[in-house]
Amino acid sequence: MPAKIVNEPTHEKSADPGDLVVMVGGRVGKDGIHGATFSSEELHEESPTSAVQIGDPFTQKKMLDFLLEARDRGLYKCITDNGAGGLSSSVGEMASFSNGCEIYLEKVPLKYHGLMSWEILLSEAQERMTLAIHPSKKDEFIELAKQRDVEATVIGKFTDSGKFHVLYDGDTVAYLGMDFFHNGLPQMKLNAKWKQPVHEEPDFEDSENLTDTLLQMLSRFNICSKEYVVRQYDHEVQGGSVIKPLVGLRNDGPSDAAVLRPLLDSYEGVVVSHGICPKYSDIDTFHATASALDEAIRNAIAVGGSLHHIAALDNFCWPDSVESKKTPDGEYKLAQLVRANQALYDYCTAYGVPCISGKDSMKNDYMVEDLKISIPPTVLFSIICKIDDVRKTVTMDVKHAGSLVYVVGETKDELGGSEFYAMHGYIGNNVPKVEASKAVKIYKKLNLAIQSGWVRACHDCSDGGLGVAVTEIAFAGGSGMELDLNKVLKTKDVIRNDTILFSESNSRFIVEVTEEYKTDFESEMVDSAACIGFVREDSKFVVYGLRKSEHDVAKVVIDINIDQLKEAWQRSLRW
Repeated sequence: MPAKIVNEPTHEKSADPGDLVVMVGGRVGKDGIHGATFSSEELHEESPTSAVQIGDPFTQKKMLDFLLEARDRGLYKCITDNGAGGLSSSVGEMASFSNGCEIYLEKVPLKYHGLMSWEILLSEAQERMTLAIHPSKKDEFIELAKQRDVEATVIGKFTDSGKFHVLYDGDTVAYLGMDFFHNGLPQMKLNAKWKQPVHEEPDFEDSENLTDTLLQMLSRFNICSKEYVVRQYDHEVQGGSVIKPLVGLRNDGPSDAAVLRPLLDSYEGVVVSHGICPKYSDIDTFHATASALDEAIRNAIAVGGSLHHIAALDNFCWPDSVESKKTPDGEYKLAQLVRANQALYDYCTAYGVPCISGKDSMKNDYMVEDLKISIPPTVLFSIICKIDDVRKTVTMDVKHAGSLVYVVGETKDELGGSEFYAMHGYIGNNVPKVEASKAVKIYKKLNLAIQSGWVRACHDCSDGGLGVAVTEIAFAGGSGMELDLNKVLKTKDVIRNDTILFSESNSRFIVEVTEEYKTDFESEMVDSAACIGFVREDSKFVVYGLRKSEHDVAKVVIDINIDQLKEAWQRSLRW
């Protein structure tokens, strides 16, 4: 969005008395009725089937292009979408500027006959926007809409009556005071009670042969290849994708983020990445949310993004948190929500990342007779990041035999909620925690190293920890590796091979650097990175375990071909 259009700041909008209410785009149908209420109640056998909107991407594309053109001509003063509540919300929200409105429902374009007045007002049918237009701009706006094959209809006007007034063929069907309309519903007052859960800790010996363990980890559903999903969607529209969802020698390695180049006459690009960690919620939603946020940010950093140009969306998907007979643990679930929001505030503030949008769905439960099924408390954190030059981005696959392999960031004994524990039937308690101050320093250093051209490949450590991350960059690039766990930066309590391989500590990366840039990279990343091995010329993947003393000889704990590792990673969801 330009900072100014026709010499007016674009972030300022208003709807004044006398301005026209105009709906553009798709027509109104029964689809989407109960959409908002559908997302705000538990699912059951009588849940409405009409709640899902019927999409029409062609109508939406024409509407969006038209609206950008009309925007640049200064033809409208205010705009909002017809989301939850349809026209009732979009017009109702905009009418707060003028303190009133009149809506004439008989003028609203319909997909078919037979809709009742309340259905027209509340339907959330998609591809529609509502605008405030000064009467002097109406004819030019409507004419442009016709030229662009977009339906635009005047359906009312903004007033200063203090009333939300809805009419149908001259009859009043809704008449509410604006203050009551926006502020009349009393706020719920709920109690939240937090109690730290304690889970059983596993007690098994550290193995000196972790090859089979790594193969099992790679086949787990949260880790294995999702290529069958990715290939069902077109990520090549207009040829603007710079880094795709799948990368590497055979275009099947798991990319950390996507990079798009929307303007083909510019090298500027947009990074899109995500983080989601519901598996930690059984321990603490505070750290689950913090980890999701950190994961999304480090995914953007991994491809060349910068903390200076990041914005985020927080999407909450939560079980019912209001205590009742059906939800006897409502106070605890509400406390989980409070802690998640505390983490969101604390870490967005620490990273300087604004949440520019988001959503919440707070009734994700399903009743089957007397059985209640609830989703785990979940926050999906999505990032968009501007990047100045897409030619300086990097992918996660190794590129050169003989290159050095580094681990950036510190590994801690944080297996709580991990894939490794889950594979053995445990949850644990030592959930990964984010140290924002350290992470910010690491992200700034790594961004400089990537922009300087010293980094050939970069991949974040997330599900499955370091062991999975190094495996993925190896088979994505088609080259083996030789690694030494003794050289990994780690806290003193990390004394086991399985801990160092599969701990899911945050803010860590695997990085490939050629010998040419070894000194430059190590000088920039001092105290934040350690060289743990090199890329082999063959396809052998060899890992040496921790030594119990300086005089011991390190034993091989993983010895396998990368093709076998890749097969384990791909076979679980092979399409």
